[in-house]
Amino acid sequence: MSPVDSAPVETHADADFDDAPETDAVEAAPKAEIAAKAEPAAPETYEGERIAKAIARAGIASRRDVEAMIAEGRITLNGRVLDTPAINVTDSDAITVDGEPLPTRERTRLWIFHKPRGLVTTARDPEGRQTVFEVMPEEMPRVVAIGRLDINTEGLLLLTNDGGLAKVIAHPDTGWLRRYRVRAFGDITQMELDQLRKGVTIDGMEYGPVEATLDRATGDNVWLTLGLREGKNREVKRILEHLGLSVNRLIRLSFGPFQLGDLEVGLTEEIKTKVLKEQLGKGLSAQAGVDFESPVREPIAPFGAPKKEAQAERPRRDEASRGRAPSGG
Repeated sequence: MSPVDSAPVETHADADFDDAPETDAVEAAPKAEIAAKAEPAAPETYEGERIAKAIARAGIASRRDVEAMIAEGRITLNGRVLDTPAINVTDSDAITVDGEPLPTRERTRLWIFHKPRGLVTTARDPEGRQTVFEVMPEEMPRVVAIGRLDINTEGLLLLTNDGGLAKVIAHPDTGWLRRYRVRAFGDITQMELDQLRKGVTIDGMEYGPVEATLDRATGDNVWLTLGLREGKNREVKRILEHLGLSVNRLIRLSFGPFQLGDLEVGLTEEIKTKVLKEQLGKGLSAQAGVDFESPVREPIAPFGAPKKEAQAERPRRDEASRGRAPSGG
């Protein structure tokens, strides 16, 4: 099965619910009005932009994470430790992150990762749990996740080296449909699920329309397919809990036009530039300021990783590059 739908995404709003939203993550198929505004706009250039945006575009981290890195004193600008993100930079400025020079911008790229259970979708986990970035193939450049999946959620996770693209795809107004396969404990009827088509309000929180199908019942569990067009935190679980169900397995099948298909657990697959360009269209490409002309650069070692530590990580990364995430996550 192809990882991408044959036709470009329709331009109406859709979104996802179980992701813990970041300021850089959404789904894509812009609303008509957004596309109209974006179409005539020239793509943003790398010059004269906020430093957090420049670093995000280099594929280091999301803008929000960059701002946290600045607060931690990990970023310098022209030899001085930066203490505020409220500053513009150009190509002539010298930026370092954890003592390493900011890499030159490369071609915008996008990957599908089949996330297994047990991995967290953060660059660094304060609890020391294994992250999705620790199991990436050795040849992968630095990437950021487009949205987050809960530690026990499986399935499709989009990764990109372009922070601008991540922000646009993840923004609520972009609206790509995210589809999930759900196993839950309890009983439910299709008639009850159909009530979600108009949306639902839970504890004062409004959730948009949900496409929900009852696939089958097996013992004490039911299997459902859900399609969501928002990105509110743990939305799938909260909505189904509201209906008396307890989710015990959650698998994301698709994100906009990109499909999990037959991609094995722990593997990554890159979307071809031609396909990515077609699926984004001129509107989203302009909004994100993507770069489809620059070359693909060689992989760079992780920022701030001591040489000994990086060497110790190699066996695990080599295992991941052979096709599977290491065990014990």
